Amino acid sequence: MKKLRVAIIGCGRISEVYRYVFKQLSDRVEVAYAVDKVIEKAEDFAKDFEGCEALRDYKQCLDKNIDVIHIATPHHLHASMAIDAMRSKINVLTEKPIAISLEEADEMIRVAKEENVKFGVIFQTRYVKGCMDIKELIEQGKLGKIVAARSYLSWHRPDSYYLESDWKGTWDKEGGGVLIDQAIHSLDRVLWLVGSDIDWVEGHVDNRLHKIVEVEDVADALVRFKNGCDYHLYATNCYSYDSPIQIEIVGEKGKVGLKQDLAWVEIKGEEPYEIRDGYDGLTVGPNYWGCSHITQMKDFYDSVEKNTPIFIDGKEGRKALELIRAIYKSSKEKTRVHFPFQD
Repeated sequence: MKKLRVAIIGCGRISEVYRYVFKQLSDRVEVAYAVDKVIEKAEDFAKDFEGCEALRDYKQCLDKNIDVIHIATPHHLHASMAIDAMRSKINVLTEKPIAISLEEADEMIRVAKEENVKFGVIFQTRYVKGCMDIKELIEQGKLGKIVAARSYLSWHRPDSYYLESDWKGTWDKEGGGVLIDQAIHSLDRVLWLVGSDIDWVEGHVDNRLHKIVEVEDVADALVRFKNGCDYHLYATNCYSYDSPIQIEIVGEKGKVGLKQDLAWVEIKGEEPYEIRDGYDGLTVGPNYWGCSHITQMKDFYDSVEKNTPIFIDGKEGRKALELIRAIYKSSKEKTRVHFPFQD
């Protein structure tokens, strides 16, 4: 089988995961280009892949017979880079969030359709085995009617986390704080597991500890789904360490949840049990990155090669951003925000 020629734009912190995955999938992909405005970072990435060229400007690789471009850059660059790549007939898989505005996200989705290319958004935590199994239980009706959900994220981000970056902690480049950068994975999983459109949201964000930045470091909200489920979310970067993320879905017949990537199931009349992810080969980066980038990337490559639908496409990737933007609006205007929402 002919290998897919891939390029990565952005050779920062998260690129270590891509370095690892590309090595694991060397039978499927040829890493042709590594791009970063800091050329030394691109060169460091490229050295691990024979024939890989390091570039400062991503536009230099757009006409080079590339099959897939991976975008791992600051949030505000996702839209312009993805659109340029798709206009060049290149399939795109971008890190979350899809963009920092719904207008940008909608344009990305439109261009993907217009150019007939594959466009996906990284939300690797959906691919955790426990999360997949929980979704199947819900769809089978094992929990009955879903009545409530919650997600709690209590992490630690010191001031140095923001001081070491020229884009973290800014509205115009990061697009927000703890919601759009850390808690977005929790939101995405709850939205997918509940499987209903949102009716309305009331939320509040604030900056209580990180006064050196302009974005929120704490957020809470109540989300009412059209199926009647109430989703309670809380997120903060003001805790003493990165505590495991807690997600719970409650139905009339039982409840299920995730503690980081460990799933648990309690269905009435049945013995409670846990579901552990069977893949533990990923050892790079913080443990909250999980081990499922490789699963999502393989799935995306399958879709490219077989011309099948993308599981987490632009429309799916947009959902978490829509909720986050609505929470920001609700907090700013101190009002309930109804869906569908467009800022």
